[in-house]
Amino acid sequence: MASLLQLKRRIMAAQNVSKTTRAMQMIAASKLKRAQIAALSAKTYSEKLSTISKNVTKKIAQKNIHPYITSEMKNEKTMLIIISPDKGLCGGLITNLVKEFLDIQKKEYEYIVIGKKIESKIVHFSNNQVIATFDFGTTIPSFETVFPILKIIDEYFIKKQVSLVKVLYSSFSNIFSQVPKTETLLPISFEANENSTPEDYLFEPNITTLLPSLLKHYLEMSIYRILLESFASEQASRMIAMQNATTNAKEVIEELRLDYNKSRQAKITNEILDISNIQKEEDN
Repeated sequence: MASLLQLKRRIMAAQNVSKTTRAMQMIAASKLKRAQIAALSAKTYSEKLSTISKNVTKKIAQKNIHPYITSEMKNEKTMLIIISPDKGLCGGLITNLVKEFLDIQKKEYEYIVIGKKIESKIVHFSNNQVIATFDFGTTIPSFETVFPILKIIDEYFIKKQVSLVKVLYSSFSNIFSQVPKTETLLPISFEANENSTPEDYLFEPNITTLLPSLLKHYLEMSIYRILLESFASEQASRMIAMQNATTNAKEVIEELRLDYNKSRQAKITNEILDISNIQKEEDN
């Protein structure tokens, strides 16, 4: 059995851990609230932009009107963008991303990695087929983060070096559910809705001139929405993980205190017995 001094030190260590995890839980909770609002706003805007882009595209009869929506598949290579946090202590989020990556990876894939925590693993398992790496950051991603990523995507996709652009990220369903998800960014494919009727728009100067800017902005918003969802997933996962760690630390503290009190009581009892024995010997 550990000595009283050892038990006391363990209790103090567990208390320090509990304070740290509690602080990290509160920080993640405050970031999560802002991230949820930003992700929801971006999702609503992106969905409306998708509807407008789909309706505009339907009004142009010619095929292959823009490289982003072309159906030609001359190259079998695929660009996979993988998004992960820069920091750990976020439960099984990173492990789940790695498992999903190992399930879908192929020799024809080339990678863009966003986030430090998964970078080394992707480099190792992909045989150094990484095009570029970016830091994810510890604050809500800004819209400017999208531009260097989109520049590389344009360079490879428009020049036909890759035929598909996909992204692997943690989809934010709710606070308790963050699921790895693979989504196709390019070529853009708008989901058909038979019940929907194309809206009438007045275009100035004309559809052909507006479409490239519209599709590019749609792609920018798709990437930005995914970055915001990834950030919200990170904060939610970290908040839950730190909450569980705090609860576990408190349980450990209670067990250690129980052992400490038992040991202390046993020590006191032994001292009383020793005093009684000494007193008896003196009386005899």
